[in-house]
Amino acid sequence: MSERIGVIGAGAWGTALAKVLAECGHAVSIWCNEAETASSIRDSGRNERYLPGVELPRGLGADTDPLAVATGKDVIFLAVPSPYLMGVARKVLAAPNVMDGESLIVVVTKGFIPGARGASGQGAPRLILETLEDYLPGFYRGNTVYLSGPSHAEEVSRGMITGLVAASQNGRNAIRTRELFRGSRVLVFPSLDTIGVQVCAAAKNVVAIAFGMLDAVAGQGITSAGGAEFGDNTESLLLAAGLNEMQSLGKALGATHPETFTSISGVGDLDVTCRSIHGRNRRFGREIVEKDLLSPFSDIDDLLSRIAELGYLPEGAVACKQVHDIVAERKLDLPIMAGVYSILDRKAQPLAVLEGYLSGMGAALG
Repeated sequence: MSERIGVIGAGAWGTALAKVLAECGHAVSIWCNEAETASSIRDSGRNERYLPGVELPRGLGADTDPLAVATGKDVIFLAVPSPYLMGVARKVLAAPNVMDGESLIVVVTKGFIPGARGASGQGAPRLILETLEDYLPGFYRGNTVYLSGPSHAEEVSRGMITGLVAASQNGRNAIRTRELFRGSRVLVFPSLDTIGVQVCAAAKNVVAIAFGMLDAVAGQGITSAGGAEFGDNTESLLLAAGLNEMQSLGKALGATHPETFTSISGVGDLDVTCRSIHGRNRRFGREIVEKDLLSPFSDIDDLLSRIAELGYLPEGAVACKQVHDIVAERKLDLPIMAGVYSILDRKAQPLAVLEGYLSGMGAALG
């Protein structure tokens, strides 16, 4: 069944999803923040800025007005980076089909949303669906869908087989999301664990930064103070320990299904984010070691306020600050994520953090 679909966000992931959905026979339009991107998609069938070298289906609509893209749609995908999501989403709320609850809303943004600022300062970050549903009309509560999994846009757009998880408290909406991709090489599996899937999507990017730093250290042959070398075994140790931290964070926030973390939305997404050449967060971690990428920034707040200077968005840097705030509020012990925070906040050096973490783990096991 063909549906009218609006994709809000023309980054690499939003564009890749729009391409697949259009190829499935749906009528798809995409919102672009830049007029030149919209013109390129309409006129040449390409989005060279965010998804270079990929031919897009003719007839794929593109507009710079998010309300126009959302109006009259059966399904709306929100694919805007987390720092900008709520600002754009508020513009979409005015669409009559949203106000009347007629559109299925699917979120593919990774990360958390900053908490409301009160008299005592900034509140703890919140999960995306929880925050979004506070702004949507009441009948959306428990009916939105979160779509995530090991899915680099570069591969999805080129038709490589990919698995995703559609999580919703309304199982029928998760299944409806799966059916949107029927006939494509995107395989969608329904889930009821919206919290667990959201936590995996955000926290794995923080672990991937640590993985990238370790990968660079190992690649350069740098040894620890005691002369120990880092290699593939060390990276797998870090990956497994990072998964444990993701699960601890998810449990603290209310994840309902332990298997979320051992399935494609957990270990699957973590693995591809850490190991793939397409991973921006792994690249960011590597460049911290190889290019001293953090030297222009005084601390993590300075980094986040000027993150556009990097030329790409490592979402794990944003998530790292948010996870730090959650950990502080809930008094959790997540040493890998705490170590990444201390590095981005310019309080510690990557090698020292990696050495300290791995030696501490060895002492605990001993």
